[in-house]
Amino acid sequence: MNGYTLSQLRALEAESIHIIREVAAEMQRPCLLFSGGKDSVVMSALARKAFAPARIPFTFMHVDTGLNFPEVLDFRDWWVEQLEVQLVVASVPEAIEQGLVREEPNGSRNRIQTPVLLRAAETNGFDALFGGARRDEEKARAKERVFSFRDEFGQWDPKNQRPELWTLYNGRVSSGESIRVFPLSNWTELDTWAYIAEENLPLPNLYYASEREVVERGGMLYAVNEFVRPREGEDVFTCSVRYRTMGDANLTAAVRSEATTNEEIVAEIAATRFTERGATRGDDKVSEAAMEDRKKEGYF
Repeated sequence: MNGYTLSQLRALEAESIHIIREVAAEMQRPCLLFSGGKDSVVMSALARKAFAPARIPFTFMHVDTGLNFPEVLDFRDWWVEQLEVQLVVASVPEAIEQGLVREEPNGSRNRIQTPVLLRAAETNGFDALFGGARRDEEKARAKERVFSFRDEFGQWDPKNQRPELWTLYNGRVSSGESIRVFPLSNWTELDTWAYIAEENLPLPNLYYASEREVVERGGMLYAVNEFVRPREGEDVFTCSVRYRTMGDANLTAAVRSEATTNEEIVAEIAATRFTERGATRGDDKVSEAAMEDRKKEGYF
């Protein structure tokens, strides 16, 4: 065994599987947040490896804003069926009807997802929630530990985080408290795509370049769909685009691309100088601290 080494990708995989197993061992009722996006697909594939040949021993949950791409919802249902796991859907539209939350004037449902997420976690008794966030995505996420402690109100205090020396994780929580767990914290977008290519993982077709009708708005390209309609003075044109991230269809922009395979996307990401959220997520441009403010309130 002299000279035995792991590649960068296999080292990241081993670390993530260790984290997933640690949560399953320490916590009473963990849950994996699954949106159908690439990071949650990678996380679910890692969970499958962590417990193979047994089934994944925890529930999946999706916070459905009602503004999702239909292709992503179809893929979500198909993939959950392949994994043979239970899916809990926490519906924002239902919460709006019940008066739990109110629509925001800017069209974003990011902030109002939080009460829906917290209620679903409390109702189902989840004491640990897996999320696919990575530190390279956004500066607020770069501050957060792998095990992120949340108080009884679901709130995060960035100045009061637990040490994680020597990859030792403290999952101790009192009644009503919980942790958020990020197995992909040390991954990058490039790592994610390299893993998808190596493992040949399925994804929604929106991640791959295709000729789509778009409008340019605020310097971003938005595909014309049921949530995005051309405004007065906007021209609809067709070009080859793909999505780097999956958010709400009304606020997530596409990028110009000719990449139709995983290998071509890996090469494209390796050459780009724009972050995926900075280049495609209009809901992150409310303020410099938009993400951190939402996370303090309980957002994932």
